Amino acid sequence: MWHALLLAFSLMLVIEGLMPFLSPNTFRRLLVQVASQDGRRLRLYGLVSMLSGVTLLYLVN
Repeated sequence: MWHALLLAFSLMLVIEGLMPFLSPNTFRRLLVQVASQDGRRLRLYGLVSMLSGVTLLYLVN
């Protein structure tokens, strides 16, 4: 269990690091746009992201 969790966390870090590594200026502009969103929209994005992840985990398993 811990092994799979650490693998998933490691893969998440690699994937999240791709954008700032490949295109730091675009990533910076994206962060500014996200920071300017209201809290309600950010919560909606977070919810959609979590539900997508759970759905993908269900389909893969």
